[in-house]
Amino acid sequence: MLAGLARRAPSCFTSSLPRLLRCKQSRAGTLCTRAMAEAEDPGKVKVALCQLHVTVDKQENLATAKAAIEDAARNGAKLVVLPEMWNCPYSNDSFPTYAEDIDNGPSPSTDMLGAAAKAAGVTLVGGSVPERCDGKLYNTCCVFDHTGKLLAKHRKVHLFDIDIPG
Repeated sequence: MLAGLARRAPSCFTSSLPRLLRCKQSRAGTLCTRAMAEAEDPGKVKVALCQLHVTVDKQENLATAKAAIEDAARNGAKLVVLPEMWNCPYSNDSFPTYAEDIDNGPSPSTDMLGAAAKAAGVTLVGGSVPERCDGKLYNTCCVFDHTGKLLAKHRKVHLFDIDIPG
């Protein structure tokens, strides 16, 4: 819903709840971040949930995600979360084409995520990207700390080879 709303927005807008949704136009489309907790209270962490407009151009998607991470950090987020399959269209046909070998490289998506987390000084939940490992495809989420170090990798347990009509 937010992605559709953001695409229809002619320029920046803020929801009726202060600092809940912030969108801006960029060369790669509309970037949205949601700040869920204000950082003024030392017991709270500011979190940014990023909505991204994904295209068929992987390099454009990488640039869009990097810009969203940078924007979230500039706005005080310490934890940034990207959406599922942010580096490619969400389609069974796309996953094999866009898949990366995260463990043995090259992996442009996770390389960018680690570098962006370090540059922005944030903890980053990298949504998910299609991963190829040992001839299998996975929907994998990587988490990076503020130094760019990979903290965790989760392979989502669902199969890409199932299409449910409708």
